[in-house]
Amino acid sequence: MNQALAGQKVFVTGGSRGIGAAIVRTLAERGAQVAFTYSSRADAAEKLLSELPGSGHFTVQMNTSDEASVDAAINQTLEKFGEVTGVVNNAGITKDNLMLRMKTEDFDSVIQTNLRGTFLVTKGFLKSMVKARKGSIVNITSVIGQTGNAGQANYAASKAGIEGFSRSLAQEVASRSIRVNCIAPGFIGTEMTEVLTDDQKKAILTQIPMARIADPSEIATVVSFLLSEDSKYITGHTLSVNGGLFMN
Repeated sequence: MNQALAGQKVFVTGGSRGIGAAIVRTLAERGAQVAFTYSSRADAAEKLLSELPGSGHFTVQMNTSDEASVDAAINQTLEKFGEVTGVVNNAGITKDNLMLRMKTEDFDSVIQTNLRGTFLVTKGFLKSMVKARKGSIVNITSVIGQTGNAGQANYAASKAGIEGFSRSLAQEVASRSIRVNCIAPGFIGTEMTEVLTDDQKKAILTQIPMARIADPSEIATVVSFLLSEDSKYITGHTLSVNGGLFMN
C-alpha cells in the first residue's frame, strides 16, 4: 500500500465532490490526515468522511469568498491538527457568458471565489508553515487559464491569476522549505462534464490527443505527488494534466 503521505496533515478546499472528493480519498488512502471543506452539501461531505480510511479526518463548512468563514475554518483546522503540512486550493466556481453579456457581479464573484479565495486560504496557513519551515501548497487551476475560452473570460482570468500568484509566492517562501505549485486539469469526468451532450463530448475528444476525458483520480494522484517528498525539488511550476490538449 502506498503510504507516501503518512504523517502529513492536509487541508483541501471544495473537497466534498468531483475532483475535490477524489483528492480527499487519495490523500487519505496514502496515509494523510485530511480536513476538507464544503460550501452547502453537508450530506455529501459527511458521506465522504464516513468512507475515508484511517482516522482523524474531518470536514468543515466554508465559503471561500467570505474572509470570516475562511478564517473560522482555518482556526478550527489548526486547533484540531496543531499544524498543516499541505494545502490544496481546489474550490472554484464558473459563471460563463460572452463578454458583452457578462454581468459585473458575475465577473467579480468568480474572481472573488477562485483567485481571492486562494489568497485568503493560503495566507491563513502560511504563517504556521513558515514557522515550521516546511509545507507544500497545491493550487488547482485549469487549461482554460492557459488557452482562454470564449465565454469564460472571468474564469480564465481567475485561473491564470492563480498561476502568477503561485509563482510569486514560490519565490517568497522557497528559503523556508515551502513549495508552491499548480495543477492545470483539462477535461475531467465530473458532474460538470456529465451534462454535456454526446455531440459536445465528441467535439471535445477531437481536441485531445489521448482521445479521452480523464478520471478525477488522475488529478488526485498528481496532487499526492506534489504534496509528497517525491517532488521536494519542484516549486513554482504548473503541471498540465490534460491528455495533450494543450502542450506548452
